[in-house]
Amino acid sequence: MTRVLKVGGRPQVDPTFASLIAETWDALSGAMVLVHGGGTDVSALQNAMGVAAQFVDGRRVTTAQDLEFVRMALSGTANKRLVSALVREGVRAVGISGENASLIAATPVDSGRLGHVGTPQRVNGSLLLHLMDGGYLPVVSPVSRNIAHELGPALNVNADDAAAAIAVAIEAEELLIVSDVPGVLVDNEAIAVLTLDEARRLVNKGLATGGMRTRLLAALTAAAGGVRRVRITDLDGVRDRMRGTVIQDSAE
Repeated sequence: MTRVLKVGGRPQVDPTFASLIAETWDALSGAMVLVHGGGTDVSALQNAMGVAAQFVDGRRVTTAQDLEFVRMALSGTANKRLVSALVREGVRAVGISGENASLIAATPVDSGRLGHVGTPQRVNGSLLLHLMDGGYLPVVSPVSRNIAHELGPALNVNADDAAAAIAVAIEAEELLIVSDVPGVLVDNEAIAVLTLDEARRLVNKGLATGGMRTRLLAALTAAAGGVRRVRITDLDGVRDRMRGTVIQDSAE
């Protein structure tokens, strides 16, 4: 089974994170891609530079200056920290960003409100498959190449969106979206299963906001692209396949 695992910033600092990823990578015989966020790193760098972080619908407003902070924090600090921790656990981790070899080609989305923020248009899946076939774990920063003729060479792509596009491109059997909540919550309890229609309803009615909104939209994108299993969970759900919320077609 090929799995794309997207992990947010908070789970990355858990002391068990690296060993858990190493265990999972080994269990899958290397058939895995790790996509990471790192919003806390970006915000910390912005704050250090006297810039206040702003968000619209769960996406970070990104000026030209902010984009350089995003590059430094995600493709630099967060990516290399993860790679170093995984290599210590015996994983043959290789850190890359969406800019490398045009791994993720993106175009701007709503630049009037969001600035230098993009949405994936295509993924160089052969690069990821080549690394996996060689026995390596790709660790992907979602900063992506801008293929439009505006706003410069790179775009800030949400890690959930990047992970969904990658999962579709490499025909992964599962997309696992890991954050600091155990799933899609109703009355503080994680729902076991959401149909695609129910997930869309949560988004369209504004019941899913912020980070959960972007996770559900990414889950819908992955499911529409043929990914058979999409699950939203916390770090414990990496090992426990029954934990979290599964997004699936109503016909299943």
